[in-house]
Amino acid sequence: MANIYVASSWRNPYYPEVVKRLRAEGHQVYDFRNPPHGGNGFRWTDIDENAPNWSFEEYSEGLRHPKAERQFAADLEALEWADICVLVLPCGRSAHTEAGWMAGAGKRVIAYIPEMVEPELMYKLFDQVVGNLNALVKNLSH
Repeated sequence: MANIYVASSWRNPYYPEVVKRLRAEGHQVYDFRNPPHGGNGFRWTDIDENAPNWSFEEYSEGLRHPKAERQFAADLEALEWADICVLVLPCGRSAHTEAGWMAGAGKRVIAYIPEMVEPELMYKLFDQVVGNLNALVKNLSH
């Protein structure tokens, strides 16, 4: 069984099903929505309700906030711990950065795309691209 980092978005409707299925298959899964240090994950609005409207200076300062530092450390520790990254689309910048970090570290990355989207050339950096959970589970053992 593998240690898996699931990279996705808070808004992704497929994320909970992926985490549940991977755990049911016996894998250890890092769940950013329910991190091991407790709490319900990190959102910028945990720091400031106005975060979506921040200036660049406020954004830069927000990156140094203790809550941001804590979650970043937890996520980075999980990236280092994981053998495999599963990138679950649709997702945004952070998830793609996490998947890129994993690929750059020489770790396996599988992109799971449950709804077909425009092809992305740079996904060639990843080991597989799959379109359903059964294919994802099958490819984890290869």
